[in-house]
Amino acid sequence: MHGSETPRISGKNGRRVIAAAGLLCLVLGSVHAFSVFLVPLETAYSASRAKVSLIYSFALITLTISVLVGPRYFHRLPAGSILLASGLIAASGTLITAFAPGFIATVFGYSVLFGAANGVGYGFGLQVAAKANAGREGMAMGIVTACYATGAMIAPVWFQWALSHGGFQTAMFGLTIALISASVFGSIIVSGTGARLDPPELQTARDNIRPGELALLWTGFGAAVFSGLMVIGHAAEIARSDQLAYLIWIAPALIAGFNLAGSLSGGHLADAMAPRLLLAGLPIVLSGVLAVLAVSAPGLPVLAGLACVGFCYGAIISIYPAIIAKRYGMANSARIYGRIFTAWGTAGLAGPWLAGALFDATGGYMIALAVAAGLSLVSALAVHVLFR
Repeated sequence: MHGSETPRISGKNGRRVIAAAGLLCLVLGSVHAFSVFLVPLETAYSASRAKVSLIYSFALITLTISVLVGPRYFHRLPAGSILLASGLIAASGTLITAFAPGFIATVFGYSVLFGAANGVGYGFGLQVAAKANAGREGMAMGIVTACYATGAMIAPVWFQWALSHGGFQTAMFGLTIALISASVFGSIIVSGTGARLDPPELQTARDNIRPGELALLWTGFGAAVFSGLMVIGHAAEIARSDQLAYLIWIAPALIAGFNLAGSLSGGHLADAMAPRLLLAGLPIVLSGVLAVLAVSAPGLPVLAGLACVGFCYGAIISIYPAIIAKRYGMANSARIYGRIFTAWGTAGLAGPWLAGALFDATGGYMIALAVAAGLSLVSALAVHVLFR
């Protein structure tokens, strides 16, 4: 039964699958609001900012591994079972984190369990939503992606309230309840739809991309997202000032909101503009914004800069897969982008940690932002060489 293609799903059931995947991804997107927890965890564990940043970095690594490896196994269970399992495993991770006695337990709960389950829920949600809405795959994946980004935008508001009224444990306990609720309701919504992924076909075709091109795309994408994640992982503290001390949730929420806008705009830009102009122009703009942020005093101007960073980052991560599909064909795009996506995992591990280490060494974010600006220029240079 599982060796053949699953039946086509009706329009109504397709919308139910989108709703179920979107509901879970709305909660899973909270992982990108981690910067709100930097100072509370530094205090709790008497740890440096670089060390605390590793919690987020390791979560992005396990998330990346799940996104890359998961598609080999997604066909083995129906959609409702995978959504339920990923949500409950993520909830077990945040519950362990809520009561973690130390740093290592927090890494296990948040980075390993929550991070890995996050990648499964998000990666599977994208694929099953597209599969259940044949002919409208872009729309379905766009809605699920938007839900994930919206979660990152609204989570800081809850986290900041929870930190003020009960601390880190309250924030994690609330996230646990949200994950359980979303996964249970999501599995109920999708039940009876017959949603299930087909087994992956044997990949016998060879990639039509030269090693040099692959290296340049990896460098261009990796350097751009590296600089973006250096900022996203520390947004709340980059924007912290006396005037905004009680509103530190604004920075990660603002970045997430403009990240969403950039992601939604990226597909249209990829259709309307030349690839070289987009892939080189956006990192150049990002570099300029980061350079200004490096010398700006915390406050409202920094929030405007962070909004620009969020938009550029969101546009870049949505434009690369679209342009790869146009340049190398749909039949090859999944394999090629899968290899290039490893750059995001590398950036997720090193970017937030590097920003934290530079903060510990200098007492501020000026050098970290300057490094991020330089990396954005490296991205633009790699694209220039690729398309010359």
